[in-house]
Amino acid sequence: MPGRYRIFLGMAAGVGKTYRMLAEAQAEAESGRDVVIGLLETRGRAQTAQQADGLEAIPRRRVSYRGVSLEEMDLPAILARKPELCLIDELAHTNAPGVEHPKRYDDIADVIAAGIDVFSTVNVQHLESLNDQVAELTGVRVRETVPDEQLSRADEVVLIDLPPEDLVTRLRDGKIYDAARVPAALNGFFRVEHLRALREVALRQVADTVDAHRADAPPIAERLLALATLDEGGERVVRRAARSAQRLGGELDVLIVVGPDSPRERLEALRRLVAMVGAHLLIEEGADEVGILTRVARERGTTYVLLGPPEPRKGLGRFSEPLLMRILHALPEVDVRVVARR
Repeated sequence: MPGRYRIFLGMAAGVGKTYRMLAEAQAEAESGRDVVIGLLETRGRAQTAQQADGLEAIPRRRVSYRGVSLEEMDLPAILARKPELCLIDELAHTNAPGVEHPKRYDDIADVIAAGIDVFSTVNVQHLESLNDQVAELTGVRVRETVPDEQLSRADEVVLIDLPPEDLVTRLRDGKIYDAARVPAALNGFFRVEHLRALREVALRQVADTVDAHRADAPPIAERLLALATLDEGGERVVRRAARSAQRLGGELDVLIVVGPDSPRERLEALRRLVAMVGAHLLIEEGADEVGILTRVARERGTTYVLLGPPEPRKGLGRFSEPLLMRILHALPEVDVRVVARR
């Protein structure tokens, strides 16, 4: 029987996700459960380190990569130890090459499959479908992301909420970063207006996750089809479409129309992204984009078609009918929407 999975979700570093995880783990240990720390990142925060006192910790293993010795979580040791509950911090972490899996959430899947309960932590900006939105809100592009399905796989998502003003106070008091990093943080990611926006995103995400877990939720009634291009604009369409599908409680198909000269590396990048957001990838070859889209939409029972913003029309293209209008004429029974802006 697989273990249970609890994720502590926050809007930003320093809200207290790891501290709360440790506090709940201490309560579990006091009740008689066998609890170990698989991986803990205190970031030099004394109060967080103190909260771990008395809990057994699995030593990290050293991995050599390009002549540098790195420390990573020891997955085989955790599986051999087989505790009842294992704490594995920082869900979005990318592992060093040479260990069992490229990402920590893959390690966690192995631990859960072994029948071990897991507590983990993540900030909302690391969810793949929110990557563009967070970059627009804060001006910071998060590089380490996790598939949205990680939250849906969890048995419980615990939101660690903190008023933005209180988080800024913690930052100024040196409880999050060392003094040298505070000014840049206050003028960047940790501006109050950024934190307020991230807090709203976190609250909305948890509400959506709770709705998705409802046992009495209605069956899927909507099917969305996103038309993506092989560029960064296409990635934005996929992420925005994934958010729309989540809000509507629908399934998402992503259609990419390719030609003989389509760049393979861009196609692979889109393939990885579609997998990350839990959508279905459809690759069609041809020149008649609208004809292909129309056929696929009817075959899949599409109720919404989602597009990126139109490209500026140049030359004789100015006199042709815009893509959006052609799709509206071809699929009058389907709701067609533009979902991303440059």
